Amino acid sequence: MRTRMRADARRNRELILRAAGEIFVGQGPDTPLEEVARRAGVGIATLYRNFASREALIRGVAAATLTELGAVAREAPARDEEPFEALRRFAHAALRLRIGAVLPALSGRIRIDKELAELRAATMHAVQELIVRAQRAGQLREDVVFGDVPFMIMRLTLLLPGGGLPEDQALAHRHLEVYLDGLRPAAARARGAALPGPAVTAERFVQATDRIVGGESR
Repeated sequence: MRTRMRADARRNRELILRAAGEIFVGQGPDTPLEEVARRAGVGIATLYRNFASREALIRGVAAATLTELGAVAREAPARDEEPFEALRRFAHAALRLRIGAVLPALSGRIRIDKELAELRAATMHAVQELIVRAQRAGQLREDVVFGDVPFMIMRLTLLLPGGGLPEDQALAHRHLEVYLDGLRPAAARARGAALPGPAVTAERFVQATDRIVGGESR
């Protein structure tokens, strides 16, 4: 019975975090928590048992998003022998997580504390491994740097003006395939020149995401 209760509690927490992420993206982090509880299918008392305050819930959403993204990045190579296909799998999974919409929605409401910084670093390491494997296999153009992958995904997860289209998610995955084709070495050869503009390294990506969420690492 105790095991079942723990499983139920874990499930409730996951439902609350998922609902909060969706609502914070669509309506903002100041949306009444009763709406979050209603979307999650739990009572408001259950929400507060898991998250004592709005700030705790907001931070929980950020941590859960980074944790899930890191898990996706680490699992991708195990499911695909081809390095580029592993990168493709990760990109589509990250797009479904809407990482580029969730964290900006929390801008100014969280700080990158030690735990969040460690989660981000672990995720970045896993993504960097995907990039390096694909480049070593000759399947990813050599002028691609770390920031090109997450920023590409983040841009595609932003809602279109006016709330987007009913087909917004499907359209984002369609456009991701166009971007992914541009990461192939053949695209570099066809262009005959290196990628223009700034190359966002992992270090610069950390600085940029600190600014996005509105707080410096500490």
